[in-house]
Amino acid sequence: MAMTDLRTEIKEFLSSRRARITPEQAGLPAYGGNRRVKGLRREEVALLAGVSVDYYVRMERGSLTGASDGVLNAVATALHLDEAERDHLFQLARQSRTPGSPRRRRPTATVRPALQQVLAAITDAPAWICNGHYDVLATNHLARALYSPMLANPRRPTNTARFVYLEPEAAQTFFVDYDRVASDVAAKLRMEAGRDPHDEELIALVGELSTRSDLFRQRWASQDVRLHRSGRKRLHHPVVGRLDLDVESMDLPTDPGLILNVYTAPAGTTTADGLALLASWAASQEKPATETRALG
Repeated sequence: MAMTDLRTEIKEFLSSRRARITPEQAGLPAYGGNRRVKGLRREEVALLAGVSVDYYVRMERGSLTGASDGVLNAVATALHLDEAERDHLFQLARQSRTPGSPRRRRPTATVRPALQQVLAAITDAPAWICNGHYDVLATNHLARALYSPMLANPRRPTNTARFVYLEPEAAQTFFVDYDRVASDVAAKLRMEAGRDPHDEELIALVGELSTRSDLFRQRWASQDVRLHRSGRKRLHHPVVGRLDLDVESMDLPTDPGLILNVYTAPAGTTTADGLALLASWAASQEKPATETRALG
């Protein structure tokens, strides 16, 4: 089984967050430099969170069943959790309060025709829709051109996580910041696992990546979590070269679990010129197929 049981997940997450904070960072006296634990002690976290030591020890052993939102917020503050980590802690607590559920397969995600039309209407920017597993479910013509190195693999649906970890040479060439991308992909998958640890397809994906990639196992073991956020993506396209793109990632409220990603560049920049060149190249690639159908 790729993902550990919930109690182990809670234990490893809390202990890993505790280990990264020094007493100085928490505003506590260190009482000398000869400490036997990395980071804070459990009793120090309990002090900062305003709970008893026994209570926090039970939490870190994997029992969040009775933890109130107030206690969870206090622990999150004591451990200096960021927004994604705080959300992950609350998701783990919700799972603790829910009776054990069997693995379940999610219905195959489909993209509504109206959303396909939205993608097609975005003509000057690469745009695509994925799910929390990193399955690429729909693209516009520019996104197909941009991600042609990843889409070259005939397996469908195309999956960004598989490309990053199972085709590392191609991915390292394509992603300028490969190391950061690899960390983010694993962290976002772990975030998804916290939301639904019984998702059969996600369990299978994490198992496949864990079996076939040493790097994934290392990044997965870090317990890091990330939210899908806007930012910058630096790519090296085999046809148009370096592209420094602004990324907007948006959850689709009417289609839970689906994420719309749009890549843009400021007008007049080298990357904007590169996107125009990419559009021209994409059109040239699609034209022969159109002509072939017409001749047939």
